[in-house]
Amino acid sequence: MTELTQDQAHIQELKTQDLSPAEIERRLHDLREEHRDLDAAVSAMMQAENVDQIRLMRLKKKKLILRDQIQYFEDLLNPDIIA
Repeated sequence: MTELTQDQAHIQELKTQDLSPAEIERRLHDLREEHRDLDAAVSAMMQAENVDQIRLMRLKKKKLILRDQIQYFEDLLNPDIIA
């Protein structure tokens, strides 16, 4: 199973769990930290002379997946309720 497929499977697994607000906050903190780290790695790669385009694309895709996860957990904490 590829790394991205594993991440997607992990998202589905998390969606089926009943998480407390504290667990969601902890998960959000971890995801945001990982997203920042990836952002720094992508920026550093783009500054390099010899950029591995495939690796760069994978990092960017991973970053997008993390952004989706962050959005999912933020929505759990603050549901968009239409009155």
